[in-house]
Amino acid sequence: MEVISKTLFWVANSLLIPDIIILLFLFGRSLLLIGSFYDQFMTKRKNDKAIGNKIKELSGLSMDELRAVIPKNDNSLFIKYLRDLLTTPPSEAYSDFLISNFENEADKDLALSKMLAKMGPVLGLIGTLIAMSPALVGLSTGDISGMAYNMQVVFATTVVGLVVSAIGLVTLQTKQRWYAKDVNNLDYVSRILTEKKN
Repeated sequence: MEVISKTLFWVANSLLIPDIIILLFLFGRSLLLIGSFYDQFMTKRKNDKAIGNKIKELSGLSMDELRAVIPKNDNSLFIKYLRDLLTTPPSEAYSDFLISNFENEADKDLALSKMLAKMGPVLGLIGTLIAMSPALVGLSTGDISGMAYNMQVVFATTVVGLVVSAIGLVTLQTKQRWYAKDVNNLDYVSRILTEKKN
């Protein structure tokens, strides 16, 4: 039994360095996500001002007016699919196909945020529990400096894991709202196009 517990202890301790490396990688990735999220936010805000009201008034407007306000150099996901929807002949089957593709690409964009939101706390907890064991050993043997060092690792992994998770969760929820609105807008435009064709 003692051999098994020592082997288990050795395996658990050997996971601390990979855990910290992966946590630092995810922290760097979450910082990059904040930058791209800010860029997406600014683009979306600008596009909503330009296109939002035109889509609401679409039943009374001509499609040419909507085409005229679509930014030429913008290749954001929604604009790309809206441009495709407006430049192809109206068809219910193609519109459904296009909206399904949009949802798939939106889900792909959300994958990183989902992963950060779930993996941050898991890796933080793993680092916490692994580093807690040597800290308790240091406390029982009277090695206060060793215990203090291990407690620093305990708190650092927890904090970094929670920060990574918070970034993932905030970006995930915000993007989900954006994409739900975009799907609704694409569906509305496709219905109006089909009605005008008929």
